[in-house]
Order: sequence, then C-alpha cells, then structure tokens
Amino acid sequence: MDNQKDLRLAVLIDADNIPHRLVSGVLEEIAKYGSPTFKRIYGDWTKPHVSGWKTVLLDHAITPVQQYSYTTGKNSTDSAMIIDAMDILYTGRVDGFCLVTSDSDFTRLATRLREAGMKVFGMGEQKTPSAFRASCDKFIYIELLEPEEHAPKAETKTQKPKKEKTLNKADMNLVRLLTSSINDIADENGWAYLAELGNLLLKKRPDFDPRNYGFEKLLPLIKSLGNFEIDERDTSRKNVKLVYIRAK
Repeated sequence: MDNQKDLRLAVLIDADNIPHRLVSGVLEEIAKYGSPTFKRIYGDWTKPHVSGWKTVLLDHAITPVQQYSYTTGKNSTDSAMIIDAMDILYTGRVDGFCLVTSDSDFTRLATRLREAGMKVFGMGEQKTPSAFRASCDKFIYIELLEPEEHAPKAETKTQKPKKEKTLNKADMNLVRLLTSSINDIADENGWAYLAELGNLLLKKRPDFDPRNYGFEKLLPLIKSLGNFEIDERDTSRKNVKLVYIRAK
C-alpha cells in the first residue's frame, strides 16, 4: 500500500449510519492511503439522530451537505452522495474515493468508480453487506477505530483473550486463505514475498485486515499461527530486511 500514500482522495460520509465519535479515527485511517481533496458528509441536518455530527464538522473541515427526506422510507442521502461522486469523478481532480457507509446501496457506485480507474476504499460496520465490501479495493471495519475512552472498562480488560478466541475460531479458514495465496505467488522453492502476499490477500478479500484478528501487522499474525516458515533476508540497507513466507 506504500504506493498509495500520495493518492488524492474524495471522502464521502453517510451521516445516517456512521457514528460521529469515530470521525477522528476514520480520518486518521484515511491518511494512511492518501490525502483528502474533498471531505463531504451527507444527511438531513434537521433530524436529531445526526445532531452529534454538527459539533465535529468544523474541527475536521468536513463540508456538510443538506439533503431533506422528502418521503418516509426513502433515503435521499444515498442519491446525493452518488450524484456528487460522479460529478467529482468527472472533474479529474482525484485518484480515488473513500466511501464511509454501511449501506449496500453504494455497491454499484463503488463498482462504477473502479471501472473508471479509481481506487475505492470502503469504511463501515461489520454488518455491511458483503456485496459492498467486495466492490471496494479495500474495506475497513470502523469498529477497529473505536476511541479507547468509549470502550467499557470491563471489555478492555478482556479484550486480548477475546481477540485470541476469535483467531482460534477462524484458524482453519485463515490458514487455508494464507496457504493458497502463498502458493499463488511462490517461487520454485515455495517462498512468497510478504508485501506481495499482503496485496494478494486484499485482492481476494477486500475486508482482510490483521486488526480483525487482534494484530496490527500481517507478519505477527502469520507468526502466531505456527503453520508457516519465516525467512528475513538481509539487504544492502541497514536494519532493512525482506520478509518471505512459506507453508510448512
């Protein structure tokens, strides 16, 4: 993902289904992939359920877009986001989009943007439908961005065991995914370069993220499984090594 740090990104946020307390974490996460050129948030600001956003918009230089709910049961916010996304696309001033929403209605938009050569990053809750997750180049679960002060103390104390339990439950599926991906790109001796492996995993599973299993990086996650060999090869640069992975 290093080659994406200079991407110009249009950040479009659906205020209807993203909590305002996560705004700092969302923007910090986006900064890993590029620089926001547009930052817009959509909602009916006359409704009380989005009032919390009003206190954080100025602090983060996010432009609110008013979209009235003309008909009960119809989400006019979606239409406004889609129209603006296409307008921004045709300006030619961005390299990619970050769609912050848990709504499957944006599946076709994400697909269309990628067809136009845009990088598309999705951010939403774990309940986000798989169709939308799969339509993005990368999808990040916003639960990973929850501020520590909002996490209950009891939950914080048991956080590590909970993550280990999740990893054990998903162990076989994860091992199969890693093994097949390693085999896809391995050299004649079975070794796969870690950076290439990470890129391939994202292509196969846009929502793949080591943090989903309790690890900040891919290498510690792989080491924890015990099913793979690790080869850290020296380079001409001091303290810089190339990491290769092979299935045992």
